[in-house]
Amino acid sequence: MAQASKLMASSHSGVHFISGLNHQRRPSLADLPKSSLKPVKSNSKISPYTVLENSSATFRRCSVVKHIKFLGRGCSNLPIRDPHFSASAKSLERGEGGQPVPSSWIEAIFPEQARPYAYLVRLDKPAGTFLFAWPCMWSLAFTANAGTLPDLKMLAFFFLVSFMSRNIACNINDYFDKDFDSQVERTKGRPLASGAIAGFQALLFLAIQLLLGYGVLFAVNKLSRLLWVSSLPWIFTYPLMKRITYWPQAYLGLTISWGAAYSWAAVKGSLDPTIVFPLVLAFFFWTLGFDTIYAHQDKEDDVKVGIKSTALLFGDSTKLWISGFAAASIASLALTGFNANIGWPFYGLLAAASGHLAWQIWDVDLSNPADCSRKFVSNIWFGAIVFGAILCGRLFS
Repeated sequence: MAQASKLMASSHSGVHFISGLNHQRRPSLADLPKSSLKPVKSNSKISPYTVLENSSATFRRCSVVKHIKFLGRGCSNLPIRDPHFSASAKSLERGEGGQPVPSSWIEAIFPEQARPYAYLVRLDKPAGTFLFAWPCMWSLAFTANAGTLPDLKMLAFFFLVSFMSRNIACNINDYFDKDFDSQVERTKGRPLASGAIAGFQALLFLAIQLLLGYGVLFAVNKLSRLLWVSSLPWIFTYPLMKRITYWPQAYLGLTISWGAAYSWAAVKGSLDPTIVFPLVLAFFFWTLGFDTIYAHQDKEDDVKVGIKSTALLFGDSTKLWISGFAAASIASLALTGFNANIGWPFYGLLAAASGHLAWQIWDVDLSNPADCSRKFVSNIWFGAIVFGAILCGRLFS
């Protein structure tokens, strides 16, 4: 090392070819006549004649330097480091071996400081937004007159409202559950559980979302706005239900299905109980089914940390229970269509939607968390089939 230091100090350029095997002094650029220096073709923007003024910075950046390659090529033969994950990557849910599973589009689009908030509201997992939106979409489809389609602007508007409502729900859920999430393998990498963001930051972000959500709803009538606000206590207290009852999925069903009420009120200015309430009931039973499947992903960890769910309550009888919920959901949808005087195509497509639920229940492997996740996400298509059924029924009324 002393020999190497002398070599470094002997040249005003400060750059030499250093070999770990040969410590003999090699001539520096200062020892050579200028006439003997010939330009060397290089793609580097650094001239081979000039001194790298930032050579010390290069040494600082490289923890172990075996040699510095001449002709302005920079560092080579450096040891390969393990991938470096930013603070936002700590918010990712964990894959096999406990390593963060990156979500490339969030990493590519959002600045590093914003990424934990994107993961907090599950922007990388849009299935939840669709499940929040379907009761609104179904209800708006029923508001259409015979032979017409619903207002497309209203559909887009309430999809935005559903997106914001779901974000608020994820935010408050993770705030209350951060200590539990840190003990569950699937969720221990979430932003609050992993410490990527602090509790105060999450609450401040929540307050901003609430103000934006209420502000957006000034575009609709007062009844719709009040009905949306009335759903917030359910959203805020849902995470606490996991601690006191084995039926938190029922509470979630009431929370999400209320979208059918405030979206209907935005168009009609009042509620028609013969249509809205059976529709709310249909979504309530559907939620009981798909969220029970979802809860089977974490049942082993839930037992350890003391969280309750219908997955634990039903156990080996789960498929029998969710079959009953599916039948009740389809029956409630059929009653809604009958009360709304909808056309015959609705019932044909409703039968197809029933087949989708039957496939889910028959095929799901409740002991396989990955399969439970896939079946949960597939409910997006059940919602789409029912939405298409209502649209076709209205067009052919």
